Amino acid sequence: MLEANLELTDKIGYLLLKKGIIDTQILEKALQEKQNDQSNLKRNLAQILVQEFDFDHDTIFREVAVLYAFKELNIHPDELPEERTNEIKRLIESQDDEVKKMLATHMVLPFKFDERIRDKLILAAVDPTDRALTKIAYSLNAKKYEINYLRKRDYDKLIQIIMPQQNEFLQMIEESAEELSIEPEEVGIDEEEIDSEINKSALINLIEGALVEGVRKGVSDLHIFPVTGTSTEIHFRVDGKLQRWYRQDGTRPEAVMAVIKDRSKGMDRFERERAQDGFIQREIDGHIIRFRVSVLPMVGTELKYKFESIVIRILDDRKVIKDLNKLGLVGYAREVFEKSIRQPQGMVILTGPTGSGKSTTLVAALYQVITPQVNVLTVEDPVEYVIEGARQLKIGYKMNFEQAIRAILRHDPDIVLVGEMRDKETAETAIKLANTGHLTFSTLHTNDAPSAVARLYKMGVEPFLIAYAINLIVAQRLIRRVCKECRKVVKNFDPYSIPDTVFKPEDWNDKTIYEAVGCPKCNNTGYKGRLAIHEALYFSKAIRNIIVRSGEEVDEEAVRVQSRKDGTLTLRDSGLEKVMQGLTTVQEVLAATTEG
Repeated sequence: MLEANLELTDKIGYLLLKKGIIDTQILEKALQEKQNDQSNLKRNLAQILVQEFDFDHDTIFREVAVLYAFKELNIHPDELPEERTNEIKRLIESQDDEVKKMLATHMVLPFKFDERIRDKLILAAVDPTDRALTKIAYSLNAKKYEINYLRKRDYDKLIQIIMPQQNEFLQMIEESAEELSIEPEEVGIDEEEIDSEINKSALINLIEGALVEGVRKGVSDLHIFPVTGTSTEIHFRVDGKLQRWYRQDGTRPEAVMAVIKDRSKGMDRFERERAQDGFIQREIDGHIIRFRVSVLPMVGTELKYKFESIVIRILDDRKVIKDLNKLGLVGYAREVFEKSIRQPQGMVILTGPTGSGKSTTLVAALYQVITPQVNVLTVEDPVEYVIEGARQLKIGYKMNFEQAIRAILRHDPDIVLVGEMRDKETAETAIKLANTGHLTFSTLHTNDAPSAVARLYKMGVEPFLIAYAINLIVAQRLIRRVCKECRKVVKNFDPYSIPDTVFKPEDWNDKTIYEAVGCPKCNNTGYKGRLAIHEALYFSKAIRNIIVRSGEEVDEEAVRVQSRKDGTLTLRDSGLEKVMQGLTTVQEVLAATTEG
């Protein structure tokens, strides 16, 4: 009945339902949203699905373009000739500010004039159903026009080529560079002198510019630290490696640090002897971005200065992964991961060093099991990402991590995320939750999955609790993805050169192996982006028996051997799988993993 009515009343909904892109439940909710829409935009179902239900823009609008017979522009922005991009840029820049704003807001480009009808303008739009397109065409003085559909991902790349975003803070620094200088012989901490430096707008612009640039470049952390009494360096961590971005000479490091503290909540600018934590929030390019700020006192070569180091972690919710397919879990690891998180109770533990993507994987796992029917509680210090559908407990001076862990048992949870098992008390509470009918997620800092078992044992957790409460332990690392633009095929590859692997030389036959080279697009590193590798230790009956029979200590090697028999790949072998798929290099995998 619903389909019959739909065919007459909402063609978009009917098409998307028939193609299996949306289900009946989502469709009914979207139709209700459309009916209740009080705005003047009169949004269609496709717009509502993308804006309110987080559906992929290109998946939805490609079908809409086909439905309404809009031509699709199949272009590769990187391969467009320079004269074409210059022509689009000229067409945009010739408009007044109001028209430019409309083009940007509605994501439309005056792509070209029709080759057969010279006065007919081709408009490339990511949403060809946008009601504003007629007004935009009129504002562009187009006598005739045709709307073509352009994929959003292609629009994003193309607009970055044509009109790269300018960092207005950095522009202001260049215009007023002379403001940031002091006499080198001025020493000691004079708060009035530092105040006068802080009040120079160029110093504030430097910090704001660094935050904006970090977000736009996909940086994970900003490191700001003094190198002399009048010099401060700012480094960006890109794809796991630090790169120097800026050096500020002629300015006291105390002034730079004070600007950051002033712009962070929860920090005392005049405190220079102890660690401090705070956060910053900014709207950048239309998105709310949060920054976690850590300040530590440090020793410098010049003892008269009170130096500090600051690290700013960028928390961009757009990077939250909700789709398991994007985590890089494959084969046995994917199979046991899905099996473990679908259990009504038990524990899933992620291990690895800081910055290995453990939180990203856990959040993705949570999104698979969150429903309105379950109470999901998280205890994290600090909270990194806001998780829709979960109640995230607020840690502060009135309720610390340990108090929250104890209190969570009385809050009727179904699913619990414990950010990190730091000590015996936290570990025991988390494992008891898993053993008493709760699905529990947590993290540990260990090198591989079997050593996590030994770590819990040494913390004092009983072997039977470890054996029967845990479903799965996953060790994870992030390795760099080889740059597609400059990667080079390895000739005469020798599989015997790889130590400690389950892969036989014949497994490498017919595989294309790449090496890193370096080009401007990857900042001459040879790598661009990162991907995860996993070692998944599933608690099979045999593994549980080994742990329960533990005496003075857990037999890690026995656990390791049994897990290999069950199908577990080591981190190194998981990485080598990615090499065989052409995603990274042998050198990167060997550098990021240990033999074992």
